[in-house]
Amino acid sequence: MHVKLISFRRSYVRPMLSIAAAMASCISGCQVLSPRPIPNQAQHIAPELVDGESAQIEIGRAHPVIDTVGWVVGIPGKITLWDRRVDNHNVSEPTVRAMAAYLDDNHLPHVKVRANQYAPLADFRRLKKNTTVAWPYRYTFGLLSVAQETILPGRVFGGDHFNPYTQTIHLYSDVPSIAMHEGAHAKDFSRRKYQGTYAAAYMFVPLWHETLATEDVFAYVQTKGTPRDVDEANRILYPAYGTYVGSALGGLIPAQSTPLYYGSVIAGHINGRMLSKQRGSNPSSFSQHFAQAAEQSDSAGGQSDETVQQVGFAAETH
Repeated sequence: MHVKLISFRRSYVRPMLSIAAAMASCISGCQVLSPRPIPNQAQHIAPELVDGESAQIEIGRAHPVIDTVGWVVGIPGKITLWDRRVDNHNVSEPTVRAMAAYLDDNHLPHVKVRANQYAPLADFRRLKKNTTVAWPYRYTFGLLSVAQETILPGRVFGGDHFNPYTQTIHLYSDVPSIAMHEGAHAKDFSRRKYQGTYAAAYMFVPLWHETLATEDVFAYVQTKGTPRDVDEANRILYPAYGTYVGSALGGLIPAQSTPLYYGSVIAGHINGRMLSKQRGSNPSSFSQHFAQAAEQSDSAGGQSDETVQQVGFAAETH
């Protein structure tokens, strides 16, 4: 078993080093992550999670003291992504609408979004209903995930994430590209037959999941968004992706974990900003990227709009 573990980790050294080297070498900006939509022709959705009566997106009631504490706790995330909207616990209407549009366009009626909301009992009920995840996963890893969100609430500690065991997106940042990124995780999971196994794999090799989700968002903003949306995605998602690359490399080379982590983040910042600069100076080449992304998006789609649930909004009552 120990030999297999070492062999498994070594098998990931070369591709991870290649990714980091590619990001670091793109001082002038290069498309390390191609705009590639996640295909979702076939989906595995628990019918019990599709609730036409309650709002799909629920917004937590403002608590000035708690939200201020959360804003302060989120300062490291703001610095890492260099954006004060990260973990600001004030999700605005434009971000909510971007999230709603993404869910609608990608046919995800079963996904619940909690924008700065604390609702552990409701999440536990969703855990029970999510039959797309086998019960051994739900009542081990899934139960632990809900317990963690209960004991260490995102209302204070932040951390935008998608919980595959409850099919719930938790948002605390007022950044549309981050919201769509979590939606892309939900889209990715919805096409998996063995979602519990896929969720467990994320704990060990998250870089694969993060690559798919990030590339999907790039494809989405290039077909549905504006140039400003593309610039924001470049500026936010590349350094965010760098945190995963740096963490993965640091796990393989513990003695160099800190420089690898921050080096990957800095490389992501540089690359994302240079890509946006290139788009501004050479819009014709980026128009070609937009056209290619649109073709890929059309081929990856194919579901009827009749399956889409109307997205609603609700305020937390407690």
